[in-house]
Amino acid sequence: MIGRIFTGGCQCGAVRYRAEGTLDDPHICHCRMCQKAAGNYFLPLANIAREDFRIVRGQPAWYRSSDLVRRGFCRDCGTPLFYDMPHASFLNIALGSLDDPDDVQPVYQSGVESRMFWFSHLPQLPETETDDGSEAAAERHLIVLESNRQHPDYDTVHWPPEEDLS
Repeated sequence: MIGRIFTGGCQCGAVRYRAEGTLDDPHICHCRMCQKAAGNYFLPLANIAREDFRIVRGQPAWYRSSDLVRRGFCRDCGTPLFYDMPHASFLNIALGSLDDPDDVQPVYQSGVESRMFWFSHLPQLPETETDDGSEAAAERHLIVLESNRQHPDYDTVHWPPEEDLS
């Protein structure tokens, strides 16, 4: 894969990380444990050597999902961040937590015995942009955009920005 600098973090910005080097073994895991950990149908992951990785803001919370694996996530917003085997020389990053997740394309799928049978039909489903559809949907999307508290896809000195909550 590509040797470079990757940054990422959780939705609220409480946990941020930096990976310098190569993200290896990018894949999509469909196993039931990753489905539960991600709260989704699959979990895209890639690993980075421990010496090439550091947390630059906050600390993740950890859940030991098995004797071998623990899962790192933000205790404030719940974003899944890491799949970690503490005795391994690498750490897996949840690719959706990267600031630019399009930078790393999966090269295989694992845990396919638990993959949703209907995934093969996804290309046939109708597609819309976020604010396409009804006027009500467009209005909701505008409200979300105007009140967005999601951390931006780059490092910040302070987050969230100071707000007048009165």
